[in-house]
Amino acid sequence: MSYERLTSDNAAVLFIDHQTGLANGVQTQSPPEFINNVRALVRIAQIYKLPSIITTSSHDGPNGPIMPAVAEGLPEATIVHRPGEINAWDNKDFVTAVKEIGRKKLLIAGISTEVCLAFVSLSARDAGYDVYAVLDASGTWNKLVEDGAIARMVQAGIVPMTWVGVGAELLVDWRSATGQAHATLMADFLPFSGNNAVGFFAAKGSAHS
Repeated sequence: MSYERLTSDNAAVLFIDHQTGLANGVQTQSPPEFINNVRALVRIAQIYKLPSIITTSSHDGPNGPIMPAVAEGLPEATIVHRPGEINAWDNKDFVTAVKEIGRKKLLIAGISTEVCLAFVSLSARDAGYDVYAVLDASGTWNKLVEDGAIARMVQAGIVPMTWVGVGAELLVDWRSATGQAHATLMADFLPFSGNNAVGFFAAKGSAHS
């Protein structure tokens, strides 16, 4: 096993079917937890300037429009509306958009975990990408279904992660240029940890005063 870290230069984020109608079916987390985690991943993409792609399925039907947390948070993201493909990797425009980014490591989140997230992750892995499934920014209706999907992805070499792990790996050092922005991220989306991060900068400021 080799460990090549996620960086702001080698990673991109794919949001698969984060749509209002589909989000209503997420039962593996409470609605506030799920939205919190999706927003956190969006903020990470903002802070580290990660190229982002959003894709939808039947967005003008019951699956609904893109979740505001994603659409409003990433206004410059590439959006690919699929006319019918279940696996977004079967859509040529989507694959082209991923290739044009030119990043080796793909952070992927989706609704639902066992279909939208898993299918794209498996396909991207097969195409030679390093794939990281961001599980807490994904969801489905049942824990057994979720566990089965995770097992399938891990067996294929896909790395399961959460937004906290993704963010910390990108940050590297609290003293970096993104340190204060990351501290605010933690305070907003994981308050108990954010208090520690904010305290770090408060103590640092006191030491220099």
